[in-house]
Amino acid sequence: MQEQLSEDQVALLQGFLANLEQPGQCLRQIGEAAGRPPCPHCGCPRPHRCGQASGLQRYRCVICRRSFNALTGTPLARLRLRDKWLHYLQCVIESLSVRSAAKRVAVAKSTSFRWRHRFIAAILRTPRPQLSGIVEADETYHLESQKGSRQLNRPPRKRGGKATRHGISSELDCILVARDRNRQTCDFVTGRGPVSAGQLMKHLKPVLAPDVLLVTDAAKAYQAFAKQAGITHEAINVRAGIRARGALHIQGVNGWHSRFKTWLRRFNGVASRYLANYTGWQRVLDAAELTAPRQWLRNAVAPA
Repeated sequence: MQEQLSEDQVALLQGFLANLEQPGQCLRQIGEAAGRPPCPHCGCPRPHRCGQASGLQRYRCVICRRSFNALTGTPLARLRLRDKWLHYLQCVIESLSVRSAAKRVAVAKSTSFRWRHRFIAAILRTPRPQLSGIVEADETYHLESQKGSRQLNRPPRKRGGKATRHGISSELDCILVARDRNRQTCDFVTGRGPVSAGQLMKHLKPVLAPDVLLVTDAAKAYQAFAKQAGITHEAINVRAGIRARGALHIQGVNGWHSRFKTWLRRFNGVASRYLANYTGWQRVLDAAELTAPRQWLRNAVAPA
């Protein structure tokens, strides 16, 4: 009688089989994605080949004479166990927890956590898209968290807790999201409390095409920003129960908020200092443009 493998045993077996062939694949993907990178120290575009180290081609700059490889100056520099990277990236695509990913790939929990944020930071080096046409913008809020901190500047909360004050206050992190009708999305963690016109100028203005139609709720910060930036603006009075005026609405960006909050619950709380990584991670997953570990690796290694 044959005994059927459990889900955990199947995952471990898949990881073992993947790692049998992935060492060469990972190094080859890194080399192909980086090409002949410019010097990360001085920007010289024509370095010379200078041997190999740890399976990666090394280069020497003809100007500053410093040596480097394809990962120097990227968030992936000095990370070890490259034969497990592609298998770990599958865990990132599946949004596994730190512990689950560590168990599947057979690395320490601290390594799993470090890899998660290094790979996400590498992906987020790519320039933000420019939003055009009708652009929806709205903010959502997440309770400030000092998860993982050894020293708190406030009394600890039990199981995440709740804000001590009602409404939008300095206890909440502001997540600003802008999205056009082509589903191009930009997200920003602007700070604590309500978003201001100054924060909108800093974060939102650079990603908007000059001729956009900005659609938001009736918050005064957006009106002041649009006037200051010279952008056409339409406000929807959501508080009065108005959801749409013809083609003008903010339901696309609010749908993104809903998907993000639902997705975030699986991690049982995230620290505020890493919140921008999680919004960027969800943005990449939601766009569904990078669906394979090799695509994630190539984008993480490609010159910014």
